[in-house]
Amino acid sequence: MVTQDMLLAALDVASDLGIETTMRRLVRSVRSLTDAESAQLRLAVSGDGSRTISATHESPEPRETVDRAGVSPYDDDAPLPRVTAPGPSDTGRRITAALLVHDKEYGRLDLTGKVGGAGFTEEDRAAVACLVSAGSVAIANSLRFDSMRRWLGTSIALSTQLPPKSQDVRELIVNQALRPSAAVLAAVVSPSSDRSFARCEAAAGERAEKVLRKTLALTDSVAGDVLAAGRPRVCRAADLVGEDFADGLGEALLAPLMPRGGEPSLLILCRERGADPFQPLDLEMAEVFCTHAGLAMELTQGQRLREQLVLFADRDRIARDLHDVVIQRLFAAGLSIQSLRRYTDDEAAHQRITGVTQELDEAIRELRDTIYSLQAETEEELSSRLARTVQDGTDSQSAIPRLEINGPVDAAVPDRIADHLVAVATEGVSNAVRHSGATTIDVSVTVEDGIVRLVVQDDGRGFAATRRRSGLANLEQRASDLHGTFKVSSLPGKGTRLSWTAPLPGDDSSETAAELS
Repeated sequence: MVTQDMLLAALDVASDLGIETTMRRLVRSVRSLTDAESAQLRLAVSGDGSRTISATHESPEPRETVDRAGVSPYDDDAPLPRVTAPGPSDTGRRITAALLVHDKEYGRLDLTGKVGGAGFTEEDRAAVACLVSAGSVAIANSLRFDSMRRWLGTSIALSTQLPPKSQDVRELIVNQALRPSAAVLAAVVSPSSDRSFARCEAAAGERAEKVLRKTLALTDSVAGDVLAAGRPRVCRAADLVGEDFADGLGEALLAPLMPRGGEPSLLILCRERGADPFQPLDLEMAEVFCTHAGLAMELTQGQRLREQLVLFADRDRIARDLHDVVIQRLFAAGLSIQSLRRYTDDEAAHQRITGVTQELDEAIRELRDTIYSLQAETEEELSSRLARTVQDGTDSQSAIPRLEINGPVDAAVPDRIADHLVAVATEGVSNAVRHSGATTIDVSVTVEDGIVRLVVQDDGRGFAATRRRSGLANLEQRASDLHGTFKVSSLPGKGTRLSWTAPLPGDDSSETAAELS
């Protein structure tokens, strides 16, 4: 029969989320309630050895000992019977009960000798069963809480600590994902433009070097399903990469990384074969982690775009200063030196003046070459070019520009199409600024389903489409040259919407979209 003392003891055991506190309260309460000579909770530890939390009639406060001598934590290797509400077994002078967590044995509780020499009663056995059940639930909740705390702590750290310039944010993601997931391998894979395969771009853990830059099939696979559905799933690592490559790996958790305006990818976490399986909480927290990871990717991209804009602005300033100040001073100095000819008839002096003037002319030419190189855009990413185009096009106007980039714009759009795209964006923004009288101009660039789409939309005065301007005709010709489409829709007083599309070339990678092997 469950008594009030049992209920109070069970509440005491289950009232704390700390695992250590819970186990100590369990040992103390069980010994006190049954009036046992001693109570021991024996737990296996990592590697060979055991932990024991014990309390005695003479020393009622639980204390811990650790044995790393390779001794089994249990008197025998046979598991205790799995009975409902883990039932204790007893021999009159001893009670032994299994502490079950997630249907696995977490430890064993032993009570020996009742004070006064009497045997344990039915009430004692009921008390042990009640408290062990409460302890099992409390420890399961503590493990969930600890797991959630690790995931959340890692997620917050990931979204608030941006990587240095030299580090890819995906490397930071995989390194951070290892600890809370208890995985031995973490990898981020990015799909090809046609979604037929994905390539491992970052990895951490024991097998990182083996999987980095390898490919993973997406067609008719779990990985492809996760990317399409946008929700995490668990599968066997062997089902993902094949039996040979998955040797030693157990379960794999796949979660999508969907940064806004960036390339979608997958986070893959693999545990050792024989390790605890992933719990539903792991899927939930992995999804939260990937949300923060996506935010980190967005922040990193935004930071680097801002750094590029600052760099380009600085280059423009230096170029202007060189052209407007330094070159003009050199030119004036050259004229002044040439004017010295009239003050002397000495041929040697004239030759010296000519030599100095030629050196100044050469310095001016070199400075002009430097100015042109500072203004070059050879290594600028497409997203940066678009951002600068929108900013420059609206700099001196009252219109508020907004730029939205969706999909792998920098990775998927080749230079030939990128040049057309920037030219169309420039013309579209220019038309909106000069002709529409708009207060807001929205520019969006999207890469999706093998197509890049540019939309420029304003809230200006609009127009009745009676005649195609030469600028718009050029945009239509650019689309036609790339086998794309061009469309302008506008109504007086309703603003104008310009839509321009071009198909992207198929992935020409020579690597086979195969397993990570």
